Order: sequence, then structure tokens, then C-alpha cells
Amino acid sequence: MNTKNVSNILPEREAKPKWLRVKLPTGKKYTELRGLVDKYKLNTICTSGSCPNMGECWGEGTATFMILGNICTRSCGFCGVKTGRPETVDWDEPEKVARSIKIMNIKHAVLTSVDRDDLKDMGSIMWAETVKAVRRMNPETTLETLIPDFQGIEQHIDRIIDVAPEVVSHNIETVRRLTREVRIQAKYDRSLGVLKYLKEQGQRRTKSGIMLGLGETREEVIETLHDLKDNDVDVVTIGQYLQPSKKHLPVKRFILPDQFDEYRQIGLDLGFRHVESSALVRSSYKAQKHIN
Repeated sequence: MNTKNVSNILPEREAKPKWLRVKLPTGKKYTELRGLVDKYKLNTICTSGSCPNMGECWGEGTATFMILGNICTRSCGFCGVKTGRPETVDWDEPEKVARSIKIMNIKHAVLTSVDRDDLKDMGSIMWAETVKAVRRMNPETTLETLIPDFQGIEQHIDRIIDVAPEVVSHNIETVRRLTREVRIQAKYDRSLGVLKYLKEQGQRRTKSGIMLGLGETREEVIETLHDLKDNDVDVVTIGQYLQPSKKHLPVKRFILPDQFDEYRQIGLDLGFRHVESSALVRSSYKAQKHIN
């Protein structure tokens, strides 16, 4: 193993390190939004996913919302979302999401979804309708859409491009070698193809994310950064994988802060517009900055 790798990772089965300990969210803005979420039973990924950055993001007027239900047709080894037969599409959902954003007075909203391979349109029509509803009700709110791969079908991707969110994100999640194990029904090159197609069709800002600690090497991470840059991705997020439950893939390594700093610098040197790289970074971290 590369000696540089050894100096920047911890042994397997190490207890969770101190830099992964999260302070409880505080602040007036967070308290106000938490009260609204509880009062109106609003559904945000921030709360349901117990995001470590919830207090910081809410304080900056950013929140993430998931559409198309909470049951996924795929069974990725890293993801805590339930897998199974999804419920019927709720066509009132676009208005519900738009209303939640208005109630919370969100300045920048991130929309994401489960994979809906059971639907003929892969859920892309609901995606477009949700963006339209948010625009109608919240004309000053900027949007990021964190989309699935839609099996690489251009007709479905076009629906996202047509509604012109400020940022379109699709996560590569891991390095090429680990993709089959980590993202069972996904393909590394298909994800790169989605990102490339978005840019070719005129999407202004594209974004992707990588999780570390699943057994990848330093060289593989750098290769993935090169692959993303070669496909004209503008923004990349790099964070520590944390095991959602005992049924999910185990954490192989806790990456040290120095290694995250190095990856950030490598990304910036490659020419990415923004690189967010630290243990607690998640896809929507600092999302409001990425529109610029």
C-alpha cells in the first residue's frame, strides 16, 4: 500500500474519531425552522436523514426535500433509504413541497428523490412538475436538483434540463472499482455520461459527490476527480461514509482531516469551481454557494 495512504487513514474498526462528533444545532433561525417543521409536519431530508450540518444549513436558509416517496427501487449498500415496492405517486406532492419551502422561507432549496425504476418515466415528470411548482410559489428561491441517473435515458434527463434549475447534481458516490459493490444497480460510466450530457445540453452548473472510507485508495479518488473534471463537472463534494445500520456496508477507514484537505487542493488545482471536502460534508453542504 502507498505509504502516503497509510499516514492518512486509521486502522479498520477504529472507534468514531473526534472530528466526526457533531454539536447539537442551535441558533434563532434553526429554532424557528425546527418549530415550523414540527408544527406543519414538513418532510425534509435534513431531519429524516439526521444530517450533521442541519443547523448550519438552516441558519443560511438552505434545506433539502425528497420527492417520489421514501421507498427506493434500488438497494445500494451504503444508503439508509428503504428498498422495496414504492407507493403510488402523489401528484399533489409538487404543491406540498413548494408550500413547505414557502412556510420555511427557504432561500435555496435542494430537491432529491429515491430511484423510481418502476415508473415508465423514472419519475422525471414529477421532478419537472415539482421544480415548476416551487418556481411559481417561491420565485426568489434558487434550486439544486440532486437527480438519480434515470437509467441514462436522455428523454428523462431532458425534462430536468428544460425546467432549468440553477444546479443539477448527480452523485458518482464512489470509485470505479467499488461501484458494483456500493451501487449495485448503477454504473460508473453511466453516471459520468449523465453529467456529460447535462453540460452538452446547456446546463450551466453541474455537481457530483464522493463518499470515502469504503476501501478506495488515494490514487482511485484522484482518478475519480479527473473523470469528473473530464466530463465538465463544476462542483464536487467529498465526505466520510458512515454506516447507516449493521445491514449496510461497513466503514473500512475513517479518513483523516489532512487527507480531506489534500483532496480539496487537488480538486481546486484540477479546476473545479467549488470543492467541499471534509468528514461531515454531505451532498447539499454549502449548496447555496454552488450557484455562483
